[in-house]
Amino acid sequence: MRKVSVHIVTFNSQVYIASCLEAIFRQSCSIERIIIVDNASTDQTLDRLSPYEDRVDIIRNDMNVGFAEAHNQAIAFSDSDYYLVLNPDVCLDEHYIARIVNFLDSNPDVGSATGKLLLSSNHSIIDSTGLVMKKSRRAFDRGAGEATEHWNASAYVFGVSGAAAIYASSMVRAISIDGQFFDEDFFAYKEDVDVAWRARVLGWKSYYCADAVAYHARGWQQGKRNKQPLYIRKHSYINRYYMLIKNESVLSYAAHFPFIIAYDLASLGYLLVREPRVLIVWFSLFKRIPSMLRKRKHIKYKRKSSKPANSWYTTSNSKSVSKGD
Repeated sequence: MRKVSVHIVTFNSQVYIASCLEAIFRQSCSIERIIIVDNASTDQTLDRLSPYEDRVDIIRNDMNVGFAEAHNQAIAFSDSDYYLVLNPDVCLDEHYIARIVNFLDSNPDVGSATGKLLLSSNHSIIDSTGLVMKKSRRAFDRGAGEATEHWNASAYVFGVSGAAAIYASSMVRAISIDGQFFDEDFFAYKEDVDVAWRARVLGWKSYYCADAVAYHARGWQQGKRNKQPLYIRKHSYINRYYMLIKNESVLSYAAHFPFIIAYDLASLGYLLVREPRVLIVWFSLFKRIPSMLRKRKHIKYKRKSSKPANSWYTTSNSKSVSKGD
């Protein structure tokens, strides 16, 4: 088996980090290194990490640089063949890494994979079995909220959730832009969707391994949107448009325009009535359009696959949790 490193970004993660690490130590395969990037936690996260300092590498940031930049730091710190991007509120079954890496080793055209993520609070309910993209360009956790027994078949998927995603370093190198695997303009939410979309455009596949199991506490859930800070809601909203500018093809956008514009208008109407302060973030989009167009040009230049984009969009009505909308 090739080398694997585990990357965890912590931010006030004192409740979860010890159990997360203990599950990693119990893995049935060897792990080259565990890299933790702490985004200036103000709770006791670093204290909880103290007993593990001889077994993990800890990068301490002076400020919260966000999910994307922190994970890019971890990637730059590793020379492994595979990177497990792991949320601190996830606990892995002992064979999680081995089963996914065994599959990836045998399928070099697959750049990312995930296992069956179950809710920590109810192991009979799915948290995620990968990502699904609808024609409205809304991404969802596949199968979220459904019974576990309905998701026992492994399958190719649009992409994988960043909660417990294993990425091949070969794909990471191939699709990175200016040294960034996760786009650091995103800060929070949809970074994993953007990576999945970009990877798909560039010809990489993604897979759901049903026999690899993990348990996710999920710090953010539907119905708790108002508990999220305003700046997080701003990022969650505008990141959709960053993705569209960078990754969407003109023909595919035209084909699905009614679905896309219907959602955009509904979202705009909701925010105008309920959360008008979120819409201030449009000014940042205008400022970043040149940068996003440059990234789009870079992706187009590197493109090596012309698969019809709409083969990966769905109108599935299965219960699911939106990725940060």
